[in-house]
Amino acid sequence: MLKVNINGVDFKNPVIAASGTFGFGSEYNEFYDVGILGGISSKGLTINPKEGNSGIRVFETPSGMMNSVGLQNPGIDKFINEELIKMKQFDTNIIANVGGGCIEDYEAAIERLRGTDIDMIELNISCPNVKSGGMAFGIKSEVAYEIVSKIKAIAHKPLMVKLSPNAEDIVDMATQCEKAGADSISLINTIKGLAIDPYKRKPIFDNVYAGLSGPAVKPIALRMVHEVSKAVSIPVIGLGGIVSGTDAIEFMMAGATAIQIGTVNFFNPNAGKEVVKQMEQFCMEQGIKDINEIIGII
Repeated sequence: MLKVNINGVDFKNPVIAASGTFGFGSEYNEFYDVGILGGISSKGLTINPKEGNSGIRVFETPSGMMNSVGLQNPGIDKFINEELIKMKQFDTNIIANVGGGCIEDYEAAIERLRGTDIDMIELNISCPNVKSGGMAFGIKSEVAYEIVSKIKAIAHKPLMVKLSPNAEDIVDMATQCEKAGADSISLINTIKGLAIDPYKRKPIFDNVYAGLSGPAVKPIALRMVHEVSKAVSIPVIGLGGIVSGTDAIEFMMAGATAIQIGTVNFFNPNAGKEVVKQMEQFCMEQGIKDINEIIGII
C-alpha cells in the first residue's frame, strides 16, 4: 500500500527521517524500531569532523524552531567506519547527506563514500561557499548547476539534491539541478530568519541569522514542492513542517513521491512510527490501495 520507488531504490513507505534531526538513528531506535521507516537521511557529513557553531543552537518560535547547529558531525571517515555499520542493522534505506565549504570538499566526501553500501546520496547545497564570500551554493542556479554536474560525474549512487527555499528562483534552481544530472530533488531546507533578545539587545544566535523549520513553514514548503514537481520530471521528496500522516499525504498530493520528517522528531520522538501508521489508516479509510495513486493529483 505505501511502497514507493525513488531512482530505482524501493522504499517500504514514503517516510524518511530528515538529515540533522535524527542523528544516525540509534537514539530514536530506543523509542521504536526505526526499521519501520522507509529511510533515514544521515546527519550532514563533511570531509573532516566539525564541532558546529558556538552559542545557542536551537531556539523555539511560534509553531516552529530555529537552529544554528553548523553541521556538527564526526566526519565522513567515522561515519563509514562506525555509524554506517550501525545504521545498516536498522533494515531501512540509508541516505548519506553530504555538505562542504567548497566543491573540492564535496568531491572528496563523495569519493570516500565510494564502495560503501549506502542506498542514496543527498547533496546539501545550502552550505556556505567559502570561496564565494559565504553565499550558499543553493542560492544561484548557475552555481548549483556547476556543483551538481561535478558530483553527478563521480557519484556511485542515485543523487538527490536538497534545495534551499532561500534560492533566488526555486523552480529554476530545480530545473537546473535536473539538467545537471540530479536523479531526484528534496525540498525545502530551513528558511533564513532572525531572532532577537530584546532585553540583551542582541541577536539570539552568534551567527545572527538561523534556519526556521517546523509547522510554521508548511504552507511555504507545500507551495514550493507543488511548483517544483510541476517543473521537473524527476522524483521530488517533500519536507517542511510535517507532523502527521495527513500532512505527509498533502505533500504527496502536491507532487512528492516521498516525504521527510524533521523538526517533529525533537518534540515527538515517536513521530516516525506514528506518521507511517496514520498514512496507512488514511489510505484504508479513503479506499486508496496504492499510495502512488495520489502523487501529484493537485
